[in-house]
Amino acid sequence: MARTHDAKNKAQFLVALWASIGGVCERIHVAASARLVAPPRRAQIVGGFPIDISDAPFQISLRENGHHTCGGSIISPNWILTAAHCLEGVSDTRVSIRAGSTYKEHGGIIRNAKRIVLHPDWDTSTYEADCALIELDDPLPLNGQTIASIEMPEQDEEDPAEGSKAMVSGWGKTLNVYHSSLVLRATFLPIVHRDNCQKAYRRTNTISERMLCAGFFGGGHDSCQGDSGGPLVVDDLLVGVVSFAIGCAKPGLPGVNVRVSAVRDWIREVSDV
Repeated sequence: MARTHDAKNKAQFLVALWASIGGVCERIHVAASARLVAPPRRAQIVGGFPIDISDAPFQISLRENGHHTCGGSIISPNWILTAAHCLEGVSDTRVSIRAGSTYKEHGGIIRNAKRIVLHPDWDTSTYEADCALIELDDPLPLNGQTIASIEMPEQDEEDPAEGSKAMVSGWGKTLNVYHSSLVLRATFLPIVHRDNCQKAYRRTNTISERMLCAGFFGGGHDSCQGDSGGPLVVDDLLVGVVSFAIGCAKPGLPGVNVRVSAVRDWIREVSDV
């Protein structure tokens, strides 16, 4: 990813951040009855830091009737990958995206949705296969600086090792859950092994093979409402789509993401990407 800092200062900056933070975008709350409830469509990075769009040029703001609702990732000039729960019951005529801007409400370019495709296995009760594709009505002008596609793993490619540093970004809730960020933010989170994640969620839901967890068991950093559908990135590879968690940055509860390598064949089948 392009950066505006010089290499040495940037490395020191990121090491310091990694040591002190962890957690990004929109989270779906799990009710005390152990059922996932419909996510609010607003969110932000908890415990994160502001970044420029050139740090995550694949990031887009997903909008419904002109208002930011979720995040998403550019996978080609014509296609966006996001979360299915962000688009459940939403007409494509109400959906647009903003690309190429650090700011949620201005700058960059707007494209309207031509078609929305939810994963056929998307389950609203378990959040299984919580991913969707948006075909745009006009291709994005990729420039490699502020608007760029991101690479994805192959089908069933091995997950990043436990503890690998993942970046999550978005305009969702910050420390104040009543206000979302106007400026793009990010945070770094460690990848969590599925077995450990399942132990954390044992009373609420199953962590399936199509899910990938990331977060600090001590809490403090995470994605939150409004960041759903956004990217989870390891070594410039889109490994996850932000899906759900219990609250935002709660201790002992890492965030759950769609595992992109588990839905890669479907992405290719629908989008030819």
